[in-house]
Amino acid sequence: MDAYKQEFIEFMIDSNVLKFGDFVTKSGRQTPFFVNTGFYRTGSQLNRLGEYYARAIEENFGHDFDVLFGPAYKGIPLTVAATMAISRLYGRDIRYCSNRKEVKDHGDKGILLGSPITDGDRIVLIEDVTTAGTSIEETMPIIKAQGDASVLGLIVSVDRMEKGKDTDKSALAAIEEKYGLKTASIVTMKEVVEHLYNKEYKGRVVIDDALKEKIDAYYEKYGA
Repeated sequence: MDAYKQEFIEFMIDSNVLKFGDFVTKSGRQTPFFVNTGFYRTGSQLNRLGEYYARAIEENFGHDFDVLFGPAYKGIPLTVAATMAISRLYGRDIRYCSNRKEVKDHGDKGILLGSPITDGDRIVLIEDVTTAGTSIEETMPIIKAQGDASVLGLIVSVDRMEKGKDTDKSALAAIEEKYGLKTASIVTMKEVVEHLYNKEYKGRVVIDDALKEKIDAYYEKYGA
């Protein structure tokens, strides 16, 4: 596993973004782990988060694209942080764009925030964690309405690797199939478990045998 992936897993723990215990997902599933990206709250955290996204984007998509698009609302800071990191790390000036939830009818009018989308633009989507692909379904028509632009792919922070509500495919696999996009993540839950299982981090073992059994049981039931 790449060093930046290992660092990102530990960064999620330090930021209280990746938690282990007993949780209920939005879909009603009882899960022994939870990813809440709303806990990235400081400038230094967003600076580091942007760099992890930038490295994953470079690894999976390169930088031969024009716009990084983040669906509102959580995608807005992600696009800003990641485009700044891409500029800083790779010297590539990618434009950022997000959508508004409501169309603005004065000043900077329209549905978009940041750069406009024009004919010929090549776009990569950025999200936190995709579980059902709902935001992508809402985002694609908005992008297509702007002109003859092409969406190359989607990058997320963590691939939960679990099947959707009405399919045995993962959310990312379903998006790939439906829209013909390449999807990627900074890390997968498989990599998270691999890095943390029975290994001490800051004086404690994060995933011990008992927790590993719960995670395995969850994937036995819900794994894609």
